[in-house]
Amino acid sequence: MQYNFQEIEKKWQKIWEDQQTFAASTDTSKPKYYVLDMFPYPSGAGLHVGHPLGYIASDIYARFKRHQGFNVLHPMGYDSFGLPAEQYAIQTGQHPATTTQVNIEGGIDKQGNAIAGYENQLKKLGFSYDWNREVRTSNPDFYHWTQWLFIQLYHSYYNNDKQQAYPISELVEIFQKEGNSNIQAATSQKEIFSADDWNGLTEEKKQEILLNYRLTYRAETTVNWCPALGTVLANDEVVNGVSERGGHPVYQQKMMQWSMRITAYAERLLQGLETIDWSEAIKESQRNWIGKSKGAEIDFSLSNSNITIKVFTTRPDTIYGVTFMVLAPEHPLVDEITTGEYIEKVNQYKEDSSKRSERDRMADAKTVSGQFTGAYAINPFSKEKIPVYIADYVLMGYGTGAIMAVPAHDERDHRFASYFSLSIKEVIQGGENVQNEAYVTKEGICINSGIIEGLSVKEAQEKIISEVETQNIGKGTINYRLRDAVFSRQRYWGEPIPIYYKNNIPYTLPESSLPLILPKVEKYLPTEDGEPPLGRAKEWAWNEKEQKIVSKDLINDQTVFPLELNTMPGWAGSSWYYLRYADPKNNTRFADDTQVKYWENVDLYIGGSEHATGHLLYSRFWNKFLKDYGYVNSEEPFQKLINQGMIQGIIENCYRSINSGNFIYKGKKMINIFNDNEELGVIIFDKNCFSNHIFEFTKEYQTLAIPIEFVKNYNKSDKEAYLDEENIHQYVKWHNFKNPVFITQNGFYKYSEKKFYNLDGQPLPPSTFKFYTESELGKMSKSKYNVINPDDVCEEYGADTLRMYEMFLGPIDQAKPWNTQGLTGVHSFLKKLWRLYFSGENEAFSVSEEKATKEELKTLHQLIKKVTEDIQNFSFNTSISSFMIAVNELAKLKTDKREILEPLIVLLSPYAPHIAEELWEKLGHTESIEKIPFPEFHAEYLVSDSFEYPVSFNGKVRFKIEMPAAATPKEVEEAVMAHEKTPNYLEGKTPKKIIVVPKRIINIVI
Repeated sequence: MQYNFQEIEKKWQKIWEDQQTFAASTDTSKPKYYVLDMFPYPSGAGLHVGHPLGYIASDIYARFKRHQGFNVLHPMGYDSFGLPAEQYAIQTGQHPATTTQVNIEGGIDKQGNAIAGYENQLKKLGFSYDWNREVRTSNPDFYHWTQWLFIQLYHSYYNNDKQQAYPISELVEIFQKEGNSNIQAATSQKEIFSADDWNGLTEEKKQEILLNYRLTYRAETTVNWCPALGTVLANDEVVNGVSERGGHPVYQQKMMQWSMRITAYAERLLQGLETIDWSEAIKESQRNWIGKSKGAEIDFSLSNSNITIKVFTTRPDTIYGVTFMVLAPEHPLVDEITTGEYIEKVNQYKEDSSKRSERDRMADAKTVSGQFTGAYAINPFSKEKIPVYIADYVLMGYGTGAIMAVPAHDERDHRFASYFSLSIKEVIQGGENVQNEAYVTKEGICINSGIIEGLSVKEAQEKIISEVETQNIGKGTINYRLRDAVFSRQRYWGEPIPIYYKNNIPYTLPESSLPLILPKVEKYLPTEDGEPPLGRAKEWAWNEKEQKIVSKDLINDQTVFPLELNTMPGWAGSSWYYLRYADPKNNTRFADDTQVKYWENVDLYIGGSEHATGHLLYSRFWNKFLKDYGYVNSEEPFQKLINQGMIQGIIENCYRSINSGNFIYKGKKMINIFNDNEELGVIIFDKNCFSNHIFEFTKEYQTLAIPIEFVKNYNKSDKEAYLDEENIHQYVKWHNFKNPVFITQNGFYKYSEKKFYNLDGQPLPPSTFKFYTESELGKMSKSKYNVINPDDVCEEYGADTLRMYEMFLGPIDQAKPWNTQGLTGVHSFLKKLWRLYFSGENEAFSVSEEKATKEELKTLHQLIKKVTEDIQNFSFNTSISSFMIAVNELAKLKTDKREILEPLIVLLSPYAPHIAEELWEKLGHTESIEKIPFPEFHAEYLVSDSFEYPVSFNGKVRFKIEMPAAATPKEVEEAVMAHEKTPNYLEGKTPKKIIVVPKRIINIVI
């Protein structure tokens, strides 16, 4: 019987769906295991073969834990709000909800494109997801609870003494009784007030003050503003000063925005990293992002002014080495301190700096730029007058947005001082020549340092901090680089923020009114007045008296008030979705207490490392907040995290002259072409290759990726990839080029004439034309046109082959190249496995009830041991190799014993579930293989009854002899001396010595 994988896979996918095979039980008495993938954004492009890598790994582990008797929760859902759907809506006028649904479920979009559908593609791969628990962040029944969480955060503050969130109502009670002088809270409130002061304030003023304490608040914030997209972007959505999506310019700009006070949780976020099983690289990334620093805040007075500038420094011991000061370009004092002659230059520098994101500014350590403000500050200890600059290597979000620069002992400060010819003063002993190179050290003795002269660095730090506190010009403090997270976006396709405004003061909607449904709008663009797209909604006002949404025309600021026009960011829903899977159909709360506390936290989480300082940080923040209120038991949401590597694809490139628009083969023999207004142009070759042609050199060409479906010999390691005449026509029509010429080493093809010429202009048969492309390994991406659809692989080889091949490529956490040719080896393995069970006459199914031999049991238990260890260590690639070796050995032994074949297929089932279910059924079982215990390893089967000794004469191995493993040295010696080959090597001599090392060697000395 042939291995009909297509029929088998469709059969078992239907059975699994009909029988709800992978539905997690609500019985909380069983041990649980929660396996979760980072849920995908459902783009119209669908899956490519790189996407399932992590899903396959998590599925293997989920199936393994079921075999071990665990109640496994392995759900899937969609992060379905997002900018791509909105951009598509702007282009097509189609509602994002419609396109999102088609992208998930499949169908035909408005442009007539056939969309496979994420869910259909995932189901084809045989993943053991509990589809009953599917969530979509854009569904009102989900974002109802995202909005509810926003409201809980809004009505909370963070008590620094107790390191916990509490209701804001408790804070109000304290204000009423004693003011805020004794409150240790995370806040941006600067002014101190008494109880009488508080009780005498208007309601509006009280609410303004409370915004400085709330865990979600509205304030003027410096943001990444992208005019082309009409929205604010998070730091991780900006790359090299442009938006990650679309490559549009991004500017630093101050705007009124909603923010989350994640900084309140900075210390807990740091400490929590010590309790979770994540890679050290991800932990270190978060530590650096949080950026804890111990140091001091010190006030510097401005010369001839009452203005003081507060700096934060981690090295107060170097204060005598301060020779200039630097402010962030966006520092609020910049305009105030800049003198007349420098205003224009300072403004220009501020504008230039606004085009760079904070992340880019932090990463660019080598570029030196800055601008003098014309102002001078006074060093509070040396009393020296120091110039004040602005420079974009100082960030407003870190410390106070101002630094005291010590160029002798800081590399960036040294580069800056050298560039602007500023003074460099050594204050820590030990540097060779600080004028040439900064002496960066955290230890040493202070020199040239007044009251701390001769003290160690540590002693000097303590002395300076004590002194600034005595003089009331500063204090010792701990600072974090982490900034509060901007939470609002000026776009349509996101969760509406449940806020309305009375006298410009925000108030939350009552929880009973949730969900606040995203309204209909005529366009998905900002309004003509610059308002976000929700400004176009007609029914978008809150009737406070009747507690309902009404027309904006009814706004009277008495009973009817305007609603918030911003929406939540893309990370809102993904910050808590893992909890919703515990009880996704609950309409009365985000999830039932019993279910949440049973399933939390996620035991295994698999996803990309690119989320280190975004989703993974925000989720930890929200989880800790929920822990403070008792909604969850665990501090951390994800106990073990694995970051899968990337499956890379071959990118096929061609090169097009910018001047002529023609195409060139850019290999070792070709440099470039240009157009000299003659019919064929002039071909420019490397002068060492073609002595009979014109030589000239230019680099003016662009690199273009070619869709792989147009390329012959794509991804074939033993052959060069190229375009023939047919492919050229496909490519030109697809890209709409205007009659280009394709030039190769030995001729050129004129598209306008459909003719091929040699380099002398003589016609050649078009069939001989080959335009070679240049292959490079890179990211598999729609923009590189090198995406391979897993549906095509499943159609040709089957899902089980794809699953095993992707695991076989290499370690789960490393990048590896895709090679379609490699699929055939894995597919051949599955066919060989199939034949073990169909070894009867005419390939009939045949299984023997005979007892297995020692060799068969040894092979089986070696495999059980290896596969069990590999799955537990996530070394899936070595498991595949072990399966192949074991099946080869069993095939040689002509194994057909049930005692071997049953546990063998259970071992394989996490990797290749379809073929495993089919063979399990053929073996006579009616229950799914998923419910069968994983085979147990028995070491005794690996202990051999015999041992093959190498027999040496004077150290040279001559033959081998097999002996019982329990044989004594004396018995081994007697057997060797009696062996028929021994006399030939003794040559009549008597051995001087016979050495027997049990289960090692025999050496006869003659």
